[in-house]
Amino acid sequence: LRIRHKHLLETDPSIDGFNVGVNTGKAAGQTVFHCHIHLIPRRLGDTHHPKGGVRGVIPNKMSY
Repeated sequence: LRIRHKHLLETDPSIDGFNVGVNTGKAAGQTVFHCHIHLIPRRLGDTHHPKGGVRGVIPNKMSY
């Protein structure tokens, strides 16, 4: 994960931050049952209201 993070920052200077996500179990949205970690590059202004992490980017998913 750290190597991928470093590579992304070196190749894309527009990245301002990251969300890291892991879905564990069916109730959490996991559909393939193995270790699966999401490293999601984020940029300032990529969404109007970043509060709420990844859910804030997906319409109708922020209220939880």
